Amino acid sequence: MEAFRRVCYDVGRSASDVTALTLIQDCLDALLHPSARYDALTRARHRAFMGPRLLGSLVAFAAFPVYLAIRGAPTALEVLAFAWLVVPILLAYFLSRTGRYEAAHVLSSIALAGLVMMIAIATGGIGSFVAIWLALIPLEAALSASRRVIGFASALAVSCVLALIAMSYLGVLPSLDSGATAHSVLMASGIASATLYAAGIAFGAEALARTGISLLNVEEGRYRLLARNMSDVISRHKRNGAVQFILPAAEVLLGVPVSELRDHGLFERVHVSDRPAYLTALAAAALGNDAQSVEFRLRREVARGPQREARHPADFMWVEMRCRPLEPVSAATTSEEPEVVAVMRDITERKHQEQALELARAAAERADAARNRFLATVSHELRTPLNAIIGFSEMMVQEDALLLDAARRKEYAQLINDSGQHLLSVVNSILDMSKMESGNFEIVPEPFAPREVLLNSSSLLALKARDSGIELVTRVPEDLPQITGDPRAFRQIVLNLVSNAIKFTERGGRVTVSARVEGSRLMLRVTDNGVGIAQEDLKRIGDPFFQAGKTYQRRHEGTGLGLSIVKSLVALHRGEIDVQSKVEEGTTVTVMLPLTFVSEVEPSSDNVATLTPALRAGRQDHGHRVKKSA
Repeated sequence: MEAFRRVCYDVGRSASDVTALTLIQDCLDALLHPSARYDALTRARHRAFMGPRLLGSLVAFAAFPVYLAIRGAPTALEVLAFAWLVVPILLAYFLSRTGRYEAAHVLSSIALAGLVMMIAIATGGIGSFVAIWLALIPLEAALSASRRVIGFASALAVSCVLALIAMSYLGVLPSLDSGATAHSVLMASGIASATLYAAGIAFGAEALARTGISLLNVEEGRYRLLARNMSDVISRHKRNGAVQFILPAAEVLLGVPVSELRDHGLFERVHVSDRPAYLTALAAAALGNDAQSVEFRLRREVARGPQREARHPADFMWVEMRCRPLEPVSAATTSEEPEVVAVMRDITERKHQEQALELARAAAERADAARNRFLATVSHELRTPLNAIIGFSEMMVQEDALLLDAARRKEYAQLINDSGQHLLSVVNSILDMSKMESGNFEIVPEPFAPREVLLNSSSLLALKARDSGIELVTRVPEDLPQITGDPRAFRQIVLNLVSNAIKFTERGGRVTVSARVEGSRLMLRVTDNGVGIAQEDLKRIGDPFFQAGKTYQRRHEGTGLGLSIVKSLVALHRGEIDVQSKVEEGTTVTVMLPLTFVSEVEPSSDNVATLTPALRAGRQDHGHRVKKSA
């Protein structure tokens, strides 16, 4: 009570303009048990219990002096009845200290029944003017919203009625000397007071109902706000995956009505290969295990044009589902079959990032492997001629000791020169490839006769073919027209292709070089019946420093830049290249070049065009397409 007076004083002093109702409500809130302060409906019920009892008792005590002035000396029964009014205050204190709402109602029913029985026994038993108040006991208990309390109050009221009837029948009640008029007045006052009390109970019930409806509307508003705006989807499942409930957010996520996702509608949209993981996670959660997490793909509806029948893998999205066993709200809601609550989240963007990182990692690993392969290949290609240069030069330095004649010195000098030329060729190939990849390789387009270039290149390689025991055949029509392009680049294309064909053709084989015009393009074809290229290596032919076959299986030297340079030079001329090959049957490389070169860049005054070369494998080149097929 001290706390009650202190709170009332502070509230009244700091808010003098606040209404009396608000002041009373604040005072009651200060008396609430902590368990009732965080739930609006529970708080309203506790207020409705304590407020009328505290107010009624205080008013009754305040009116007691007035009653004494009018009535005079009270009887013992009247003193006892007024003393009984302290019980509601004690009940309010009990609820404030314990928070046991149902127990407080039970005690209130007992207190009211005790007061009514005490007055009824002294004023005529079942015919007393207060006997009608026994009907108010279960009515007051109805405010508790508890069947047990209502049942107890009803049984208590019936027991009191039967007790009064039994007392009247046995004649143990005291006799009354009041006249008929006084009895009628008392009966009227009893009925009126009971009616007023019943009206108060009705108003209290209506206020609680209104509060409950208001809170329900607020909760529904919050639910709708969350359901419509949250990106995660909450669902309730049976153990077999059937959906019992799912938030409307699923409509935005999957593009279908919620009604199509209930039961097994959601399961049918799970990707076939992910369904076992989906069902396993739900079953494990239903068995009471820890929270489960699973990632799977869901089919979603995507707005399409007229061709809606065309399906695409993009219709599937990645989601992450976290599920756990559903805890029942009460024992009454416990079902025989365990259920699971799940939260799904769209992780498509994260999956794309993971895939991009995986591709970047794979590309980095390939680049690292290419670097190692490049270092090993170039080291081998440089070391062999360097050993020859160093060895033969040392022998020439020691010619006096070795007694070298002029023919031997000339032979050694030629070998040194050949090794140097080979070194220069390797370095030039690396520099050319570097220029092409950086976009700084310059070509000078001009009209030239491809037939002369083809015949001259074949003549240069005829000796190499003869020494290798290979037949080199050149078939070029005499009426082959002129084309516009870089003759140096064209010569390098022919030399690299024919040199490669000779290198990978066994002794006794044949290499054929042919050219013809088809439409607006020159078709250059180099065919051999050599070792061929395996299917798994064919798609990487043309990558810098790549050589078909495993390193320890290779029988031919080289940097692996020949066909890569050809591919880039063809791309610079807006042409295409096609490679067809079979292992142990041979290879055919077809180069298709436009008869007239058209630069993407305006030619400068010196007629030099700087063009972007073909990109490495794995990149997209939208300007021109390089075809490779087996």
